[in-house]
Amino acid sequence: MADRIRIALCDDHAVVRSGLRRILEAEPDLEIVGEAGSAAEAVEVARDTQPDVFVMDVGLPDRSGIAATADVCATSPATRVLVLTVHDDVAYLRRAFDAGAAGYLVKEAADVEMVQAVRQVAAGKQYVHPSLGAALLAPDAATSRPAGPGGELSEREVEVLTLIANGLTNAEIAVRLYVSVRTVESHRAHIHQKLNVRTRAEIVRVARKSGILEADDAL
Repeated sequence: MADRIRIALCDDHAVVRSGLRRILEAEPDLEIVGEAGSAAEAVEVARDTQPDVFVMDVGLPDRSGIAATADVCATSPATRVLVLTVHDDVAYLRRAFDAGAAGYLVKEAADVEMVQAVRQVAAGKQYVHPSLGAALLAPDAATSRPAGPGGELSEREVEVLTLIANGLTNAEIAVRLYVSVRTVESHRAHIHQKLNVRTRAEIVRVARKSGILEADDAL
């Protein structure tokens, strides 16, 4: 028999992982080599097992599965990540591929499409849930940068807005982006002016509406 495709699973619900394992291990060429229930565990599993494919849930208890995707890709560059999500949404799709994902599968279709998706990404191809396939290449208004009365945010301002929405302080953002606190304060002032927002709660609402922050991401 040819070499099996080695797969790791990450979902914070054990019953979901059990269901995925059952679907995948029913195929003679697929093998589960590790499981994780959080983003942190996913990185450990990726480091220890170096799987061919990592099936990654988006809604995790510690960090977004999209953030975990980037970490797994950095930890195990040969691993191909298949994002599994309830979000049938172009914005999430683009974020997943920007993070390094090789595939995007909506959970409601997992029982039918999971095996095909795993085999396709393992073969070095991309897999996108059929209802979203065309959207990956097409421009979409939902993925534009947030804009308000003062204009559209710059790429760096979008980064700062996302970190603010996730609860980071100016000092923590400065460390994350390798800039000074004063620079962060300047970006923050521009964000408030452009979007006409005053509080972090308002920033969170803007980030969610524009698709750059998931419902469970904000702390």
